[in-house]
Amino acid sequence: MLAKDRGGFIEQHDLWTEAQYAAAGQMRRVMDEVGIDMVQFLFVDQHGILRGKTLTRTAVPAALKSGVRAPSTLLLKDTSGKSVFPVFSTEALGGLSRFSGAGDVVLVPDPTTFRVLPWSDNTGLILCDLRFPDGSVVPYCTRSLLKRQLTALAEQRDLGLTVGPELEFHVFKADGGFSPDRVGAPGAPGEAPRTSATTAGSQLLHAESMDTLDDLVGELYRGLTLLDLPLRTIELEFGPSQLEITLEAGDAAKVADDVILARMAVRQIARRMGYHATFMSRPLGADTASTGWHLHQSMRNLVTGQNVFMSPDADGILSDTGRYYLGGLLAHAEAAAAFTTPTVNGYKRYQAFSLAPDRILWGIDNKGAMVRAVGGAGDDATRLENRSGEPAANPYLYILSQLVSGMDGLDRALEPGEPTENPYADDVTKLPKSLGAAVEALAADDVFRAALGDDVITWFTTIKQAEYDRYLAQVSDWEQREYFSLI
Repeated sequence: MLAKDRGGFIEQHDLWTEAQYAAAGQMRRVMDEVGIDMVQFLFVDQHGILRGKTLTRTAVPAALKSGVRAPSTLLLKDTSGKSVFPVFSTEALGGLSRFSGAGDVVLVPDPTTFRVLPWSDNTGLILCDLRFPDGSVVPYCTRSLLKRQLTALAEQRDLGLTVGPELEFHVFKADGGFSPDRVGAPGAPGEAPRTSATTAGSQLLHAESMDTLDDLVGELYRGLTLLDLPLRTIELEFGPSQLEITLEAGDAAKVADDVILARMAVRQIARRMGYHATFMSRPLGADTASTGWHLHQSMRNLVTGQNVFMSPDADGILSDTGRYYLGGLLAHAEAAAAFTTPTVNGYKRYQAFSLAPDRILWGIDNKGAMVRAVGGAGDDATRLENRSGEPAANPYLYILSQLVSGMDGLDRALEPGEPTENPYADDVTKLPKSLGAAVEALAADDVFRAALGDDVITWFTTIKQAEYDRYLAQVSDWEQREYFSLI
C-alpha cells in the first residue's frame, strides 16, 4: 500500500500482518482493473449471519486505513433482531458495560478475504474482524475467537486442525413477492415466504431429478468457483427439495470463511433465479429427511505434515491422539450442541433411523453414529466426522466447539469406549432434546468456560436462552390444532 494509505487505526494498533498489507495493495489493483464500484465490508455475528456496510470505491481507501464503524448492539441480538441486553442501562449490563449506550465497534477488514462477487455487477466483498474504538479486542467476535484458539494450538503444540464440510440445504421455488404479512418487528418476525417443492424426494443421487435443477446447479457451480471456493461436489440428497455441497478439506480458519461465503452464495444465486434456498435444518415439508452439516476433522503435525489421527497399528482405526480427541468430542457433546445446533429447529432433526444421530456415541464408518471414524493404518485421510451439526451453525463456533472438546480429551486421555454397531439402539446418553437443554449443558461445562472465558459463555447462553424462551411463549399451530376444538 502507498504510504498515504497507512497511519490510521489499523496501523496504530498493529492489526495487520505484512501479508495483509500486501493483500490490501493487490485488492486496490484488482478494483481498478475490474472496475469495482462498491465493496461490502462484512462481519459474521453470533448466529453465523453476515452483517455490515456497502462502501463506494472512493470510501474504500479510508476503510482500509481505519476500518468501518457499526453499532455494537448487533452482537447483543437474538435471531429476530431483538436486543437481549439492556444497552441503555450501564448498571444492568454488568460485564457488558463496554456496549453501554449502543456505541460502535470497528470492523477491521482482512484483505486476504477480498472477493469479486460474480453475480453482482462491479461489487466486491471483504470479511472483517471486530475491535473496540480504543483498539482493544471485542471478545464476542467469533472469527477472532477461533483464530486465537488455532494460533495457540500451533504455537504451543505444533498442531493444526484440518476440517472438511458437507453442507445440506433445501431449495424451493419462490411463489410470490414480498407481501405485507412478511413484514415483522424485533422479537416478532413476519411470515415466511411462500414456496413450493423443487424435487419429489426419496430418490438419493437420482440423476434425472438432479437434471430438473440443471439451471440452478450450473449457476451454483459458476458462482462458487468464481468466488474461489474449493467446491468438490453438488449432490441431490434424499429429502424433497434437498441438495448438498461439499468443499475441499483445509485449514480450519479458512474453511470457516469458505462456509460463510458458500452459504451466502447459494442463497443469493438462488434468489436471483426465482428460488428460495434455506439452511434451516427442518423446514415444513421436510418430514422425510432434515438437513445437516457433517464436519470432518483431523489434526496434523505442523513440522512433519503428518496426520496425527492416523493409526500406527495395522488393525487400528485411530492413533492414541485421535482416540483421545474422539473421547473429548463425546464427553462434551451435550455442551457443544449449543454451538453445533444453535437453533430451536435444529433439534427436530435428532431422530432415530434418519441418518441423523440422536445419541452420543461413535462408530467405524457408521452413518447413524454421532461421530463416524474413517481411515486406518497408513491412511493419511484418517478423520472423524461429526454428524450432529446443523447447516445454519456459526462455522467459527462449530469448529471451535470441536477443538475445545477434542483437546480436553487429548489432555485428559479420555477413552471413547467401544464403537457402536447399533447407533439407534444402544443405551447411552442422548443428544439434548432442545436448544434450552443444550444451553443449560453449555452453561454448566467448566472446560468451555476455561477455554472461552465466563464472559463469552454468559453472553452466548443469555442470547440463546432468550431466543428459546421466546419460542416457548409462542402459541404454535400444533397447540391450536390439538386443543382449540377438543377442550
